[in-house]
Amino acid sequence: MTVGGRADPDRSESFGEELLGLLLDGAHELPPHLVGPLVAETVARMGGRATQILLQDYGQQQLVPLPVGGVAAGEPQPIDRSEAGRCFLESRPVEVLTPDGIRVHLPLLDGGDQVGVLAVTLDVVDEETRRLLRRIAGLAADLLQTKNGYTDLFFRTRRREPMTVAAEIQWSLLPPLSMVMPHVAVAGVLEPAYAVAGDSFDYALNGDVLHLAMVDAMGHGLDAATMATVAIGAYRHARRISIELSEIYLFMDRAVAEQFDPDHFVTAQMMRLDTDTGRLQWVNAGHPAPMLIRAHRVVRRLDSPTTLPVGFGGAQPQVSAVALEPGDRVLCFTDGLIEEHESGQEQFGETQLIDWVNQLEQADHGIRTVARDLSHTLKRARGEVTSDDATLVLVEWRG
Repeated sequence: MTVGGRADPDRSESFGEELLGLLLDGAHELPPHLVGPLVAETVARMGGRATQILLQDYGQQQLVPLPVGGVAAGEPQPIDRSEAGRCFLESRPVEVLTPDGIRVHLPLLDGGDQVGVLAVTLDVVDEETRRLLRRIAGLAADLLQTKNGYTDLFFRTRRREPMTVAAEIQWSLLPPLSMVMPHVAVAGVLEPAYAVAGDSFDYALNGDVLHLAMVDAMGHGLDAATMATVAIGAYRHARRISIELSEIYLFMDRAVAEQFDPDHFVTAQMMRLDTDTGRLQWVNAGHPAPMLIRAHRVVRRLDSPTTLPVGFGGAQPQVSAVALEPGDRVLCFTDGLIEEHESGQEQFGETQLIDWVNQLEQADHGIRTVARDLSHTLKRARGEVTSDDATLVLVEWRG
C-alpha cells in the first residue's frame, strides 16, 4: 500500500521488536556522538524523517538541536512559544499537521526528568506508530543520560552562554533538576544558570523515603562553589550511612569547619519525607522558612527553630515535622530569591513571592513547569538582573 507516493512502512509487532532491538543491541558500545544518528536511523525504518533531538539549555529557555550527523539541524526553539516547547512543558506528545506530513514531538523522559524532545515527521500516524515512537523516545532518553558521563557533546549543546568555572562545578554536582515518581515529585531551578556559585541542592529517593538538602555558601565565585561542594559531599556521606537529620547537620558542620576559616559558613536546610505517610521532617540552619502550598495556594510558612549555619559549630538542632496531605507542595528557596531588588527598588520579600506562587499555581501545571515558571517570572520582574544566587526547589507529595 502507498500513501502520498511513498510505500506504507510495515509496523507490525515483529517490526517494532526489530526497531527497538536496533537501539538496544548497539547501545552498550555506542560512542556518544552516534546516539543521534542511531535514533534517526531507527525512526527512518518506520518512515520517519527530519529527525531532531532537542535538548533543554541550562537557562531553561530554549530547546537546542543536537548537532550530530544524521540528525536534522535547525535553530533553537523557544520553550515558551513552540510546539516542541509545549511537548516539553506538558510532558506529553504533540502532533502538528505540516505541508509535508505530521510533525510528532515526544518528551524524552528519564526517571521523570525531561532530557528534551524527540521530533520526527511522518506521512501517517496511527496508534501503533505512536506506541513505537513512545518506546523509541524512552530508549533515546536513557541513552542520552547513560552516555552523558562519557562526553562533553551534550553539555556543549545545552550551554548557550559562557559559563563560569564556579557554575561548571555546581552543575557537575547537581542531581537531575526534576524527578517524578508515583508518590513524590521534585523540581529545582538555579539562577543565574551560567554564573551560579554558592547555591546547590541534592536529593535521593531511598525506598519510601525522600531525602533533600539545599545549601547556600557565603560569598561568590570559586570559594563559594568549593564550600558548597564540601557541604553537599558531607551531606551525601552522612545520608548514605543512615544517620538522623540532626546528626547530618552536625556532620556537615564539622566538615565545613575543618576545611575553612572560622568566619566561613553555609546556610542549609535538610528534609526527610516519608512517601507512604506524608510525614515531613526538616532542620533549618539559616535558610528562609519553606512554604506549604495546599489546593494551589500558600497556606503557611513552615516556621521552625533555626540553628547556626553550617560551619559555626551550632548545637544539635531540633527536628520539626508536619503531616502533608495528598497533592501538597513544599517550596524551599535561598535568600537570593526574596532579597533581590526589583529594578533597584525595595527587596522582593516573601509577600511578593507568595503572590507569584499563588498566581502560577492556579494554572494547575506540573511541578516542573511551576518551578521553572516561578524562577523565570521572578527574574523578569527584576529586569533580568540576578546579583545573588537564587535557587528554589519544589517537593510534591502525591499521596
